[in-house]
Amino acid sequence: MAAVSAAASRALRRSREFVADTDPVALAVVGIMTVSLLGALVGFLAVSALTAVPFVVFLASAAYGWVFHQELTARALTFAMTASTILILLLIIVFIFAESIPVIRYESATVFGVSVPGLRLFVQPNWDAVSPPIRYSMVPMIHGTVMVTVIATLVAAPLGVAAALFLSEIAPPAVRETVKPGVEILAGIPSIVYGFIGFTLLGPWASDKFDILGQGTYLFVGIVVGLMALPTVVSVAEDALAAVPESMKSGSLAIGTTDWQTMTSITLPAAISGVSAAVLLGVGRAIGETMAATVMLRGVPRLTDPIYNVFYGQETLTSLIARNYGEADGLQMDALFVAGVILFVTVLAISIVSQYIEARMRHKLGGDA
Repeated sequence: MAAVSAAASRALRRSREFVADTDPVALAVVGIMTVSLLGALVGFLAVSALTAVPFVVFLASAAYGWVFHQELTARALTFAMTASTILILLLIIVFIFAESIPVIRYESATVFGVSVPGLRLFVQPNWDAVSPPIRYSMVPMIHGTVMVTVIATLVAAPLGVAAALFLSEIAPPAVRETVKPGVEILAGIPSIVYGFIGFTLLGPWASDKFDILGQGTYLFVGIVVGLMALPTVVSVAEDALAAVPESMKSGSLAIGTTDWQTMTSITLPAAISGVSAAVLLGVGRAIGETMAATVMLRGVPRLTDPIYNVFYGQETLTSLIARNYGEADGLQMDALFVAGVILFVTVLAISIVSQYIEARMRHKLGGDA
């Protein structure tokens, strides 16, 4: 705590010294930039026709400051961009949560005399937005999302880690420098392309071989999504394996272990945090995948029978939103926002866990106490 307080004090002192040595005109320019940017934000949120006026003032003052007071203007602009990013994220969070409130109230249920908002969304299995009584349930879509994510993880995790281990420890430099960029390019292929291939090739083949009526199986959607997540797992896991200090590997080889023993007993355990983070990022990609699931699944919001049947596929949270947002209104639109909230919270939790795991890996390999 003392070190943190001392660092904060030094930063504050440097800031005061910088402001004291700054031209008052430069401070005035930054002040105008700040006020005009805030005015533009308020006008935007209020949907005002005059929003452009403060924004033009901001651009003009920023241009003047960049020409005549570049250092302070650059600091102000970078701070404004950072604050804007955080503010936009907060506004998105507030918006999707606020839009989901009506259906959460509608699907409240009473337990032991206490009203629990939104309980029926997560306990009843039926979604019916047409026939009274109208019911909205996230259970079928959560089930579909879990099925697809589990299958995708079973595909992406072992293949991705094995490929990363090969690229980092076995492949010659020429092969590594060729294959890794190629793998990363695969991550840029639009998901609709994967979904179209799955719909036109895997779907008909599965219908013929497994005697399935219609398109869509969680099994093949999971396989396609797992292949989509594979480049992310390979890239991040390879970086984690490459970050293991060479001295640890050399020391293991020096005492007579084989290359394989060194990889499995030294390299992989040392990088397990980064490898785990890579798998979690792949899981996050699988959970958030939209177009492949939308194209390949039936689009029926109900559970499969039996519930573990992977040879049928109904709906996921992402495909529910993509398939219905164009024609939904009222409580049905609010229910789509609930699906968005579930996805947001889930992926956010996975991202936080993966960042924590990566931080632990850097802390461990960096030799910090």
